[in-house]
Amino acid sequence: MIVSGNWKMREDHVEALKLVQTLGSLLHGSGLPKGQEVSIHPPFTSLRTVQTAIESDRVPVALGAQTCHVDDSEPCTGEVSAEMLARLHVSYVIAGHSERRARCGETDEIVRSKLDAIYRHGMRPILCVGETLAERQDGSAPAKVRRQLVAALGGRPAQAVAAAVIAYEPIWAIGTGQTATREDVEEMCSAIRDEVARLVGAGAAASTRIQYGGSVTAETSELLLGVENVDGFLVGGASLDAGRFVDIVLASA
Repeated sequence: MIVSGNWKMREDHVEALKLVQTLGSLLHGSGLPKGQEVSIHPPFTSLRTVQTAIESDRVPVALGAQTCHVDDSEPCTGEVSAEMLARLHVSYVIAGHSERRARCGETDEIVRSKLDAIYRHGMRPILCVGETLAERQDGSAPAKVRRQLVAALGGRPAQAVAAAVIAYEPIWAIGTGQTATREDVEEMCSAIRDEVARLVGAGAAASTRIQYGGSVTAETSELLLGVENVDGFLVGGASLDAGRFVDIVLASA
């Protein structure tokens, strides 16, 4: 299982330090369940602060980033390369989040190039895939997600795909308070596993972890716990409250 906290454009470096220290205290107190992995994804401006806190306080979480640029060194004002992230000991990088696909014009081709950069520097991608409400209603959701998977993972070695995390995001549930039903999640995560198996074989597909992301709370995680092919959660707003986030981590174990 892997639970990831996406802080999005929240928490400056002072707030981030307080949050990671509180998170560390709670996790040290409760103990991280065996087989459970946690990653946190602060804004770029807080990465160095959070990295230092994780390492000095031995917080049992992996450092993650929210995106990266496709190139290693180019005159791209305002961008951050995967190489820079790797030097900060980042382990996971989110790629293709629905907000970036919709607001920043990230195409499937751009998302694939970002995965290339992430792999190139020894990090693991958290690849986001998912459908809009219209696509859910017209029955095209599975086909949409399969296309996104093929675009990002097609032609890659099985070992690389098995190292990835795939986050299923029903776009209509992000930040809305709505949650997909167990049946919806099971259908989509099963389709994801089947497509990965078609691309790289059943063995690698079985090792690929699939998260659910969409207004995740402790109650949501308990509701979806045990759903076939759900191996964790990508948490947004709830990850900004250390207590609530730890509740989700413990509920998911």
